[in-house]
Amino acid sequence: MSTGSDQEFFASLALRHCPGIGSRRALPLLRAYGSAYAAVRDASSWTSRGLLAPALSRAFLREEWRPAAESEYRAARAASMERLTWADPRYPARLRELSDAPLLLYCQGDVALLGNPSVAVVGARACTNMGLRAAEIISTGLSALGITVVSGLAEGIDRQAHLGGLSGLGSSIAVLGAGLDQDYPPRNADLRAILNERGLVVTEFGPGVEPRPSHFPVRNRIISGLSLGVVVAEAAAKSGSLITARLALEQGREVFALPGPLGQPSFVGCLDLLKQGAILVEKAEDIVEALRFPLRTALGELPDPRPDFQPPELPPARLPEVLRPVPRPVRTAKRLTPPPPTRPAPAPPADLPPLERRLLDVLKRERKTHIDELCRLLDLGSAEVGSALLLLEMKNLVRQWPGMSYTLFEDDGAYGS
Repeated sequence: MSTGSDQEFFASLALRHCPGIGSRRALPLLRAYGSAYAAVRDASSWTSRGLLAPALSRAFLREEWRPAAESEYRAARAASMERLTWADPRYPARLRELSDAPLLLYCQGDVALLGNPSVAVVGARACTNMGLRAAEIISTGLSALGITVVSGLAEGIDRQAHLGGLSGLGSSIAVLGAGLDQDYPPRNADLRAILNERGLVVTEFGPGVEPRPSHFPVRNRIISGLSLGVVVAEAAAKSGSLITARLALEQGREVFALPGPLGQPSFVGCLDLLKQGAILVEKAEDIVEALRFPLRTALGELPDPRPDFQPPELPPARLPEVLRPVPRPVRTAKRLTPPPPTRPAPAPPADLPPLERRLLDVLKRERKTHIDELCRLLDLGSAEVGSALLLLEMKNLVRQWPGMSYTLFEDDGAYGS
């Protein structure tokens, strides 16, 4: 890092850690001066310029922020964490528009993804096969078009969204509710490693900050803020995904929702969003159509959607007929098409590594199996088995379920709600 970027980083920390200032009150300073460093050098003039209340200016001049700012500065430098301040040209333009944009972001992975057009895909941790299947189809389709999939690295829908994004050109961004050095959630450590290598992980929380319930609503504004729109794949009546949807509306983003079966509690939140005017979607084409203008600006001229557009071939999620989506009138005056015909799951490639083939054989015999039991049956460690399972997930050969249980992708008998 250059001296100038270090100065801007430390000035950003000073503003963030000053009692009473924070992101929302600091942004007028950044817009007035162009950078945090220029702002803090002129702190004595903030009140006379009408930028900050006298009491807050005095608190800053007394350097009440210094202990916390110095502590975070030293920890981030010791860990060699890459960071983007609000004044950095790589800081995402959509995020800079927000009235409470984070003063800085810590990043691990491909920072260039922040410049891509992005769509958030979020939903329940304890989800149904229907929700997982929809998140996968939508995320895979978006990524194939070069659109980056943003989510929160939680289990369930978030995990499936990231896997779908990583499968294509668009890749995926995970936004954390903790510091970059926190292993959370631990059950997604395998996915986190792939995101670090082929995607991007970002957070506004400093090193050592542990995940707390209050952090996740704050984190959600970044998920929606990075995105042109937010897709809620599955959400109960009270859900963090609905917070993300509300924030998206406040930020002027489009909100999409998937319908679920009537009476299914985990889809009540989606149905409420549709009643309130969210756009009904079932595949990536629906989102591309709704976001045609901003996507054209970001990606260049897009071809017209084909009437026969279909998402990439994926193994089917065979559902009982009673669980299939019920067509509902929505703002777009569209109704769901009948579900596609069932397709057989892909055959394992001939050159599948031995461990991955052994895992498939075990799952074929044992059906739904917890990772600890797989480790016991194979007499191997969790890291080795977990890495192989993730590769099988990305090949659409196995499916992870909440609670770290696995099935063959097409194994209907092991699926639960």
